[in-house]
Amino acid sequence: MSTARSEIGLVGLAVMGQNLALNIADHGFRISVFNRTTETMEKFVARNPDTPGGLEGCRTLEDFVASLKRPRKVIILVKAGGPTDAVIESLLPLLDKGDIIIDGGNALWTDTIRREKELTAKSFRFIGSGVSGGEEGARFGPALMPGGDPEAWNELEPVWSAIAAKVDEKSGKPLEGARPGQPVEGGVPCSAYIGPDGAGHYVKMVHNGIEYGDMQMICEAYALMKDLLGLSAGEMGEVFSRWNEGVLDSFLIEITAEILKQKDPAGDGPLVDVILDTAGQKGTGKWTSVNALDMGIPAPTIAEAVFARCLSAIKEERVAAAKVLSGPGGRYTGDRAAFIEAIHDALYCSKICSYAQGFQLMRAAQSEFKWKLNFGEIAMIWRGGCIIRARFLQKIYEAYQREPELANLLLDPYFRGEVERCQANWRRVVAEAAAHGVAAPTFMSSLAYYDGYRSERLPANLLQGQRDFFGAHTYERTDQPRGKFFHVDWPDPDRPQIEA
Repeated sequence: MSTARSEIGLVGLAVMGQNLALNIADHGFRISVFNRTTETMEKFVARNPDTPGGLEGCRTLEDFVASLKRPRKVIILVKAGGPTDAVIESLLPLLDKGDIIIDGGNALWTDTIRREKELTAKSFRFIGSGVSGGEEGARFGPALMPGGDPEAWNELEPVWSAIAAKVDEKSGKPLEGARPGQPVEGGVPCSAYIGPDGAGHYVKMVHNGIEYGDMQMICEAYALMKDLLGLSAGEMGEVFSRWNEGVLDSFLIEITAEILKQKDPAGDGPLVDVILDTAGQKGTGKWTSVNALDMGIPAPTIAEAVFARCLSAIKEERVAAAKVLSGPGGRYTGDRAAFIEAIHDALYCSKICSYAQGFQLMRAAQSEFKWKLNFGEIAMIWRGGCIIRARFLQKIYEAYQREPELANLLLDPYFRGEVERCQANWRRVVAEAAAHGVAAPTFMSSLAYYDGYRSERLPANLLQGQRDFFGAHTYERTDQPRGKFFHVDWPDPDRPQIEA
């Protein structure tokens, strides 16, 4: 039987699990690791014999649990859904009351709410934590979004704050220099308690929905430069490198420049030109879109990004359709440099709208689920470590510092001014994309969202008339108090309206 020496344990040694375990060990915490396939665990421990905190490989769950100091803290990093439940069920007979289970996977927040409730009833403590940043983030500093039992968080916090990405307190820029065994010193950790039960995984879900939007917007900027301007991949890579020096400075813009400059290892041209145009997805963007519909919150940019991936997946149909369906086509004949700047502004404005939708959705969720979310702190967490890390997030943090109850980012003076400055170019790009037949769903839907949000009166009055006509669904009047409903016995124009 193992001696209880480890301060924390981890189950699941796929790439994310291995990298997170090494990150924890690099910060001086002894960590026990277990994997269903023992050979994977043994090879991992053998490859990493000299971490500062130390790795302890365990061949059985019994030895794994016995190796942990009380109260035990166990991180689960396996596939979301049934596999996570199976690991929890196998652990429970071996744990004691008060021990802490941490789910670090991409769990659906409703599953986290259920698990927290079930485990609390059995006197265990549960944390559902979003972990963002991919393999590199897990290894050298992720963004961490924990939710669940607040007392359990207090015990987990020293570990999570140590391993999280760090940003400069004033500028919000990520601190560099992390190497194995040499953690970044100083800075603000990209980790903070989000709220009870499923709050952490909910915020991670919205993060991923925003990530879908960011990626699709960048793809649309690429398509416009390629199809309308005829730029080569290398030329576009240089454009994105320049953009990364300004307001669009972000991890995704940075890697886009690198991808476009990458030569094909198996050929002579750019690698991007031989990558098949069918995109995969793991579901979190869809979860965000479905939840937005369930909550009645408009999030069209995120939804269009999901639909764009779905459309990309039907490759054979698109190939067949391209042979029979016509469109305008053609190249843009105006000032190329000016149009590239216009595409930059369209991407920037669409990005503002996408984040406005994500934060508006979280604002509705806190009311629905009785959470109290700190939106400035959430923006702070996202400034480093995660996939959407960007200079832009410092401005969101500052917006919520100015007005914690801000209804929509578009109403913040800074963002309002930025959209006013850039929207002429945004509209120009959307118009040129439509005129030339280039699909730009997130650019277009973001603009429609902006124009709808700024409209004092929308055509929904006619829609309500339609609903009352065919279904007697009633309507409200502009000259009567809100909440007072009426119905007309259609289609007779002389029939009096009746109060519903």
